[in-house]
Amino acid sequence: MKGGVGRVLLVEDTPTQVEIVRSHLRDLGHEIRTVGTATEALAQARAWDPDAILLDLELPDFPGLEVLKVLRAEGSETAVIIITANASMNTAVEVMRAGATDFLPKPYPKAKLVFTLQNAMEKRALVIEKRALESELQAARALTARQGYMGFIGASPAMQAVYRTIESVASSRANIFITGESGTGKELAAEAVHKASPRAGRPFVALNCGAIPRDLLESEIFGHVKGAFTGATENRAGAAMQADGGTLFLDEIGEMPLEMQVKLLRFVQTGSVQPVGGSRQERVDVRFVCATNRDPLAEVEAGRFREDLYYRLYVVPIELPPLRHRGGDVLLVARAFLAQFSREERKRFRRFSPEAEAAILAYPWPGNVRQLQNVVRNVVVLHEGEQVEAAMLPAPLLRAASRGAEGMSVPMAEPLMPVAPPALEIMPLAEMERRLILAALDHTGRDVPRAASLLEINASTIYRKLQAWRGPKRAAG
Repeated sequence: MKGGVGRVLLVEDTPTQVEIVRSHLRDLGHEIRTVGTATEALAQARAWDPDAILLDLELPDFPGLEVLKVLRAEGSETAVIIITANASMNTAVEVMRAGATDFLPKPYPKAKLVFTLQNAMEKRALVIEKRALESELQAARALTARQGYMGFIGASPAMQAVYRTIESVASSRANIFITGESGTGKELAAEAVHKASPRAGRPFVALNCGAIPRDLLESEIFGHVKGAFTGATENRAGAAMQADGGTLFLDEIGEMPLEMQVKLLRFVQTGSVQPVGGSRQERVDVRFVCATNRDPLAEVEAGRFREDLYYRLYVVPIELPPLRHRGGDVLLVARAFLAQFSREERKRFRRFSPEAEAAILAYPWPGNVRQLQNVVRNVVVLHEGEQVEAAMLPAPLLRAASRGAEGMSVPMAEPLMPVAPPALEIMPLAEMERRLILAALDHTGRDVPRAASLLEINASTIYRKLQAWRGPKRAAG
C-alpha cells in the first residue's frame, strides 16, 4: 500500500452489493478484485496478497467466518472487514475474536465504508512498518553485539563488513581471494569461509607458497609417485588430493614462481591434477581460497603474476583491515590474548591498566594482530601480577602514547622488541640465533609456524636453518 492506495478484495455474491461497493470506492484509486465464493476468496487472498478484504459472512459454499479463520491460521495479516446484514452483538464479538479488523453492518453509507476501509488499511500499513523497523533494529543490535566471528575478535564496522562477506560467500562455490597486511588473519579468514560452507565436514588444507622451496612446490601441491625424484621413496598425495571435497588454501600465492602458476592455472581450469612423475590425470573437487599481503593487480601489471590466473582466482575478494583501522578492536584483541596467555603460562594477569590501554591504542601496530599477540605474550611471560602496567610494555608503545598525547604523528614501523632479562651471555651472533630459534621451537612444542610468528620471521627461515644445522651431523655420521 503506497500513498493510501492499495489492493482490495471484495468477497460478495450479490451483484447489486458489488456495484454499490465499487461505486463507493471508485474515486479512491484502489485496485479492486471481486469474487463470489469462499473458495475463490481463499485462492485470491493467497495468490494476490491484498491489503484489505471486504468479506461477506453469507457465501454460497461456506461461511465467510471460516475464510477469516483459515487466513488467520495461515498467518495472513491482511486487514479483513466483515460485512453482514446480521448486525447482532454476538456476531460482532465472534468475528472480532476470530481476527477481523473491523465489522460493518449492512446497509452502510459511503462515508462509513470509506472511513472503515481506510482506517483498517492504515492500521495494517503501520503494523508492517513497525515490524520492519523492529527487524532492522534487532539486526543492528545483533551486529553491534557481535564481538567476534569464527575465531576473529572485533566489533568494528570494518570487521562487521568482513563477517558479512564471509557469511554471504561461504555457501557458494566461488573462489575467494583474501588480501591484507601481514598479521591481519588471512588464514583465519580462509578457515572461516570453510567452516561456514557446505564443505565444512571435508578437509581444509593450507599451504604457504612462500615457505616451500621452489623445486618442492609442485610436489607439495600435486603430490608425487615413487621414484619421481631423489628422495621420493613412496607415493605421496599432495595438498590438492588431501583437500578433495573441501577447501585448498594457498597462502602467499604471490610468492609462487611463474612456471608453477601455469600448472596451477591448468588445475583450476580442468579440476584435474597429475602427480609429479605420474602418467595420468586425477579429478579433484576443491574450493580455492588464496591470500597475499601484496596488491595482486599490481603484481599482474608488474609481470610477476599471470593475468589469466588472477581472473580465475580473484572472483570474490575479501580485504582484511589493518589493526590500526579497527579502532577499539585492538583492546578487545589484547584482552583476549591476555586471558589466553595467562591461562597457558599460569599467571594471574586479569586486566590492563588505563595507561597501558592508552599506550596500546596509540601505537599503530605495523605487524597487526600477530605483533600484538607477541607483545602480550612477552609481557605475560616476563612479568607477574594481576594488572599489566604501562611500564611492562615495550618502550616504543610508551613513546607512541606520549607522542599521541602531544598530538604528534605516530611512527608506523618502529619495531617492538621484548623486554630482555637484565643479564645476557655474550656469544657469537650465529650461536645466539641458533639458541633463540631452538628455544622458540621448544616453547611451541616444535610448531614451526608458531615459533616463526613469535620470532617475527618467515617459517621458511627456520626450515632452512634447521636443514643447515642438521647437515654436518649427517655428514659426520
